[in-house]
Amino acid sequence: MPSAELVQEAARQMVICNACRYCEGYCAVFPAMELRRAFAAPDLTYLANLCFDCRDCYYACQYAPPHEFAVNVPRVFAELRADTYRDYSWPRLLAGLYRRSGLAGGLISAASVAAVLFLVLVLRGPGVLLSAHVGPGAFYRVVPYAAMVLPAVAISLFGLAALLGGAARFWRDTGGSLREMLDGRALLRATADAFTLRYLGGGGAGCNYPDEGFSQARRWLHHLVFYGFLLDLAATTVAAGYDHLLGWPAPYPLLSAPVILGTLGGIMLVAGTVGLLVLKWRSDPAPAERRMVAMDVAFLLVLLLTSVTGLLLLALRETGAMGVLLAIHLGMVAALFVTLPYGKFAHLVYRYAALIRSAIEQARA
Repeated sequence: MPSAELVQEAARQMVICNACRYCEGYCAVFPAMELRRAFAAPDLTYLANLCFDCRDCYYACQYAPPHEFAVNVPRVFAELRADTYRDYSWPRLLAGLYRRSGLAGGLISAASVAAVLFLVLVLRGPGVLLSAHVGPGAFYRVVPYAAMVLPAVAISLFGLAALLGGAARFWRDTGGSLREMLDGRALLRATADAFTLRYLGGGGAGCNYPDEGFSQARRWLHHLVFYGFLLDLAATTVAAGYDHLLGWPAPYPLLSAPVILGTLGGIMLVAGTVGLLVLKWRSDPAPAERRMVAMDVAFLLVLLLTSVTGLLLLALRETGAMGVLLAIHLGMVAALFVTLPYGKFAHLVYRYAALIRSAIEQARA
């Protein structure tokens, strides 16, 4: 759990905010805060994961630094979120990845790419790796079907189990029950809020990000990343259907559904990740927290490299560079999914759980 000092500081700031209530229209945090008079660690963990870091409250606050009250809600909540990801990670042995997510992401990416390249060289030979391959099943001549699919399924299932296990413990520890989790109306409301990124609107005018000016840029860049990721996932799903159900092995024609979906998703991911990295570089450090910044940058870079290598593989798939690019891309995909439960991606499950709780509470209020 978060340290006693962090819990005490976050509770102090929430008491001040609850007395002021100037920011109650900005996001879901402040209506949820107003339903409480005391703030124990579970309450603060819930509120912190309900925060979308739009920073509107920080720039609007009359008690923000250099005022003696030193209210900095985005920063203290970012610290609590970082502790949430660490505390609810599974297995606990890997919780240390959150402390050095940038270094861990770089090392895991390099090791994954190197491992795939090494295995292809040893098991298939340099001739296969450096030759052009065209026609149905070309990818499998470089990396056999089983070697491509089985590790991917194992890594994905492990990551899903780790994330869902953490979310279940988070839900239980913040006072939720299974019956509440299955509340249909709350699920619909939370899903709508999540898919529209409602609370990155900062109450309508946009986030105060990267500075005190209002902007919708961060919201739209997040949309590009989120929906680009979903399009790539859809491309993979359709390709699996083509292969397993119809017997059509990859690679597919340029105008086929998997290629169109994957290309659009890849372009959206590249644009979104680059834009978010630029905003991150320009952002005001005062309301930020170092561990969360490192997690953001590490996740965005791995996602960017995965997207770029995928697009390059598509463009050069009928050349002698295809084998090397395929190995590099598969290594980056493996690194992405290995690190998903132990980096910034974890915020999706905890924030969604917090949105469900918020919808339940507001319906009862």
